[in-house]
Amino acid sequence: MNAELPGIPFRPFPTEFGKQVYDNVSMKAWQMWLKESPRYINTYRLDLQTKEGRDFLENQMKVFFGFEEGDLADTAWRAPEEG
Repeated sequence: MNAELPGIPFRPFPTEFGKQVYDNVSMKAWQMWLKESPRYINTYRLDLQTKEGRDFLENQMKVFFGFEEGDLADTAWRAPEEG
């Protein structure tokens, strides 16, 4: 987000990636991800108990936060039409 904002008050995962998120992601960006992530879970019917499900979601998170290049996967969610 390129702004100095309050960070996450905890390390979200006990991994190097969790440290990277803790060190570089604001609480505002984390809350945006928490709102976005169910769209991936629901669209792709991810089972986060499997390595494949966790890896897919982690990859989307890395792209979302700008840690990796790439495009986010499409989701079934569409913004409500105005009017």
